[in-house]
Amino acid sequence: MLRHFPFRAMASPCELLLHGEDADQVEAAARAATAEVVRIEHKYSRYREDSVTAAINAGAGDGSGVAVDDETAALLDYAATAWAQSDGLFDISSGVLREVWDFRSGRVPKAHDVARVLERVGWHRIGWKDGRIRLGPGMQIDFGGYGKEYAADRAAACCRAHGIDSGLVDLGGDIAIVGPHPDDTPWRVGIRDPEQVYGAVARVELGRGGLATSGDYQRCMVVDGRRYAHILDPKTGWPIAGLRSVSVIANSCLIAGTAATIAMLKGDDGAAWLDALGLPNLRIDAKGQVSGTLSRRYGDPPSSRSPGLSAISTSPGSTTT
Repeated sequence: MLRHFPFRAMASPCELLLHGEDADQVEAAARAATAEVVRIEHKYSRYREDSVTAAINAGAGDGSGVAVDDETAALLDYAATAWAQSDGLFDISSGVLREVWDFRSGRVPKAHDVARVLERVGWHRIGWKDGRIRLGPGMQIDFGGYGKEYAADRAAACCRAHGIDSGLVDLGGDIAIVGPHPDDTPWRVGIRDPEQVYGAVARVELGRGGLATSGDYQRCMVVDGRRYAHILDPKTGWPIAGLRSVSVIANSCLIAGTAATIAMLKGDDGAAWLDALGLPNLRIDAKGQVSGTLSRRYGDPPSSRSPGLSAISTSPGSTTT
């Protein structure tokens, strides 16, 4: 029997779809998975004063740094690897650019203001060694760029640990597969059309792994006829251009999400980068043109050719069946 467990976390509608004949077992798995998502949200939210993120950011400018636990260390190692493999485009220190970019304001910041804040952006300015992280004065980090995808993978792992081998985790469109349907058929997942709330540009099949989407259509602004995406290039401090959405399938939701974000940041070079990794993908450009390999159906996704991004394999709408 398929059971649905909707909940809300990380500012997103979420859902667990779990197969199981033992109602008590399935409900216990759902409770554990939901609690894990909430735990991760509370631990790493930049909005909570008691979070790990807040403690790290509060220590900015302190030469002694802040000691972190093993889970946080693994996430920071992952961020360092993603930064290196993206040529500095995936950068968890870029959140301070929010000081000058407010996409609800309808105002474009002055170039000198962007340049001023950009002096506090850059993973290369962070000291990370022996379990201690040292931020320069005024710097911040934010796990939001990959926290939801990490939580999806952890929730799926919780379900498997509770004996559930068939199910799906959906955190606001970021998908982690617990396992295929009981008859071993894959889940059918629709990738949302950014122009139509209930439309899908493609449908794919997943038996394991994850699917994630990075897009600029949920948060953006148009000023004097020009569209400004909320995804900011950490090297320039200005919004990216070229792609509106990238969806990626990988052997974990975490890798899928990171790869999708990097491809967005790479713009016209994103397709070749994804192809080099061997990751199935779907891209929508600024003119609404759809391209990529996800117009075909996939079952088990191939492993990423990037062993670094796979190290801790433990955005935008979808539908599932």
